[in-house]
Order: sequence, then C-alpha cells, then structure tokens
Amino acid sequence: MVDEYAAVLEHSAKAEIVVFPPAVFLARYAECAAQRSGCGAQDLGVAESGAHTGEISAGMVREVGGHWAIVGHSERRQNQLESDALVAAKFAAALRAGLRPILCIGETAQQRGRGEAMTVVEQQLRSALADIDRSQIALGAIAYEPIWAIGTGRTATPQQAQDMHEGIRAVVRSLDVDAAKATRIIYGGSVNADNAAALFAQADIDGALVGGASLQLDTFTRIIAAAA
Repeated sequence: MVDEYAAVLEHSAKAEIVVFPPAVFLARYAECAAQRSGCGAQDLGVAESGAHTGEISAGMVREVGGHWAIVGHSERRQNQLESDALVAAKFAAALRAGLRPILCIGETAQQRGRGEAMTVVEQQLRSALADIDRSQIALGAIAYEPIWAIGTGRTATPQQAQDMHEGIRAVVRSLDVDAAKATRIIYGGSVNADNAAALFAQADIDGALVGGASLQLDTFTRIIAAAA
C-alpha cells in the first residue's frame, strides 16, 4: 500500500499532500514516499521524555521522518476523552519539537442543534492557541471537522462549512491579523470525490482532512485533482 500511495503522489505535485499512516507504518512511509509528500503522526504524547509506556513523543515522530502531527481529532476527544487542556498541551508539544500540528475542532449534532456550534468551536480553538507564540499559529493548520459529519455519510454543505471557516478565521484574526491571513483552515467531514471541488471553491476552505475516502486510491486521486 505504501508503494501504491508513493506512485500516486509522484504525479500530484500541484497540491501539497500530507499522509498520516498508523504510527507503526510511519517510518516505512517516510522512507518510501516522504520525498513526494509530507507525512506525520495521527496523535502524539505530551511528554518529551521519561517513563510514559505506549506514548509516542513529538521527538520520536521527527526521528523517523515525520514533520506533522494531528492533535485533537474528534475520535480522540470522544473515545479517549481528551480535554481541551490536553489538546492544547499536545499542540504546544508539537511546536516545541518542530512539528507542524493540525488542530482539529468541531461540534456534535446536539451542539449544532442547540445553536452552539460556533461557541463550541471557538472555545476549542482559543484553548489550543492560548499559550503559544501567535507567530507560530500558521506553522500548522486548523481542521474544522463537524463530528456529526464524520463517518455518517452526512457532509456540511459548502455554505455551512464556509460559514464556520469564516468564523474560525475571525477568531484567529482577533489573536493575530497576520496569522489569520497565513493559516490554512481545512475541512474534514466525509470529504469525497463528489463534494471536494465545491468545498474547495469556498473562500475560506484551504484544503481537506480526508478520512475514509483516502483509503481508496482512485477516490483520493480525484480529491487531490480537485484541490490542485
């Protein structure tokens, strides 16, 4: 599978692509394909060293060739009960080690139904960015992933996604104007070959965090083409 992905990415130079394989395959991917695309870890531990059995530190990710890390993914917030404070600590740990973090934020269906979507997303965002140097925000990216649209077959409409991305950029602007201009805000929530182009056409959608669709090379290739 790694070699197949490498072949696809070799012909996708017009789009910046970062692949996040399971941790046990990260070194293999970095060895075979990192010259064609970026790669990184799906999660990372907070501690830089010490006895933390099972944790993968940011330094370890760097050592095997990774340059990115996803923090705060909705599945970890829900299944591993990761708090905003822990996500913020992971975001900071990634930056300290020279990794480029992708910060995931998003609301549940219940929160959206109560009209709390932007409030929830803003809280998650401000918590993660509270204690870092504002100039570092744009080193990574922010991924808006509405939880109600992940693995459900539902997708935010292009306008719904754009509205949230615009709101997210406004929050970043309140912290640092230059960061708001430079930071990529990407969408993750059942992105597929049929909706990618319409999402990418929105003013504040700078890319996608692709989940299940990335496991099908033909579909992933079409999403990359839409981005390019």
